Amino acid sequence: MDDKLWNIVYKRNYLFLKAWYTILAYGKRYLLLFKIHKFDIVYIHLWGTPFGLPIYEWLLRKHSKKIIYDIDDLIYKGASSPNNKFMRIFKSGSKVNFLMKYADNVLVSTDKLLEYAKGLTTKISVIPATIDVNKYIDHNKKESDVVVIGWSGSHTTSKYLHLLDNVLKEISSKHNIKIMVMGDTSFYIKGLNIQLIEWTENTEVNSLMQFDIGIHPLPDEEWVYGKSGGKLVQYMAAGIPIVASAIGPNFKVIKNGYNGFLVNDEKDWIDKLDLLVTDSTLRKTMGNNSRKNAVDFYSVEANLAKYLKAFDC
Repeated sequence: MDDKLWNIVYKRNYLFLKAWYTILAYGKRYLLLFKIHKFDIVYIHLWGTPFGLPIYEWLLRKHSKKIIYDIDDLIYKGASSPNNKFMRIFKSGSKVNFLMKYADNVLVSTDKLLEYAKGLTTKISVIPATIDVNKYIDHNKKESDVVVIGWSGSHTTSKYLHLLDNVLKEISSKHNIKIMVMGDTSFYIKGLNIQLIEWTENTEVNSLMQFDIGIHPLPDEEWVYGKSGGKLVQYMAAGIPIVASAIGPNFKVIKNGYNGFLVNDEKDWIDKLDLLVTDSTLRKTMGNNSRKNAVDFYSVEANLAKYLKAFDC
């Protein structure tokens, strides 16, 4: 997607423009087929193209010397955003299956994806969500009377944040807090002090650094078991303590009581957020632990050897 499509893709309507920009994007993607033979490796993240049969993927395989396929979501389930539900009929698992079967190596980051990939190939590398932690370099947060509880996501995942409507209302009634929501500028809970932030690549890190506490609510459904925990890793790199649902991949990223809390119900959410909001020393200690965890296990340096091995297939 170019910027023009990205700016409307999650909004209602704009059907003609969405279709037109998608056609243009497909045209650019097909033109790449004339260049890829020049390269030693073609690295594919999630899709070659998103819709229909794996025709483009077959052409990719035919013209590529080596393919590395990186998947960190259950996209073979064919999900779509709320404002584009009709597009589900054009999605299927056939493209994912083809890429997994014929790639020279498949990179996965969760047990759910590993299990699925094993049904199609033996060429698999398990590598956790990896980020450049050196971008998150300012960890000296200024003390403020207002504690910022932050969430980062997208239009398609902000519905999970609404799982905490009652929790955030309760915490807001007891403490002087601000809720920062990055990634969905239409998010709303009546009566709360919410700051909405548009996600951009250039401002993402600075926005995250404003959080005092990161939250990551998830429902217990199959889709979330494919999540790699990338947002949690970003919270940790920014030196933020985390409160998250005790579900699936969150257990791998969060060490309960060390760099955050894993919670099971509304009371647990309220208790742990109340504790972190009122105890700045605990926030700082857990934040430092988060940062250390990110550096030790999720940094480029920590996973460099795994990537190099995966590419040497």
